[in-house]
Amino acid sequence: MNTQSPKHRCLIADKMHESIVPMLQEIGLQPDYQPSIQREEILGIIENYTGLVIRSKTNVDQALIAKAVNLRFVARAGAGLDQLDEQALNARHIAILNAPEGNRDALAEHNVGMLLTLMHKIHTGNRQIREGTWDREGNRGTELMGKTIGIVGYGNMGQAFAHRLTGFSVKVLAYDKYRQNYGDRFAQQAAMEQLYEESDVLSFHVPLTAETLFFVDDSYLSRFSKNIFLLNTARGKIIKLKTLAEALTIGKVQGAALDVLENEKLNQLSEEQQRYFQELIQSDKVIFTPHVAGWTHESYEKINRVLVDKIKALKLV
Repeated sequence: MNTQSPKHRCLIADKMHESIVPMLQEIGLQPDYQPSIQREEILGIIENYTGLVIRSKTNVDQALIAKAVNLRFVARAGAGLDQLDEQALNARHIAILNAPEGNRDALAEHNVGMLLTLMHKIHTGNRQIREGTWDREGNRGTELMGKTIGIVGYGNMGQAFAHRLTGFSVKVLAYDKYRQNYGDRFAQQAAMEQLYEESDVLSFHVPLTAETLFFVDDSYLSRFSKNIFLLNTARGKIIKLKTLAEALTIGKVQGAALDVLENEKLNQLSEEQQRYFQELIQSDKVIFTPHVAGWTHESYEKINRVLVDKIKALKLV
């Protein structure tokens, strides 16, 4: 066990862009870069650190927090905080930092790309040509211009997506349960009832919480007046594979673009999940990407800069 003083020491427990070490050194911290470290090893040494930097591998739960007697901050290299026990961290006055500003632009661009691909059937046209089929009529697209885009969750990601829609001549409605007076030049603040009534496209930008867990169910989708295109680059567990497959079957969802899934461990799907996943992957109305919407060469480094600036603002050194 390392017995050095924990003062200003920071454990980096996941793979990060190589710039993280010099950036932390520049603000006076002593980074210990161990991207391959496993949970049991972290539990054995976490008492020796002032800071902890993670991605998705490490759950910061009560067991870990109890051993982190000198911890002053946890920095999540990304936006989501669902792997952190925020209540336990707050009780110990351990700062919680994340970096949605670092990957919001990447995610927004990806969202636009997925939407255009879906509506203009770029994915099916590309596949068919590779298979030797030239079908113009079967790949007739739907224009984005003139449509109403409903955004659920208007934080960093939702705002960045709305910004990227400028120039497409669309109406953008934003609903955020936890904000007030958030309308801006990119989106009109709206009640959820207005999104139900007017949306042609629905895009989710909410964290995974007890409240948002599978909140997009049959009842929720049935309230939309139109048959919608659905985008999810937020968290997979806001909608079940079964719910989406059934909504596609009846036409309430006329197309879906998914960067996240209810269960992203494809070799560990339950019997029900496997059944409906097979339906989705066989449908030309669905496109997938492997949780990479915010994962670009540029965002990889941007996330570091955002986190280090927030760590510096804590004035630990």
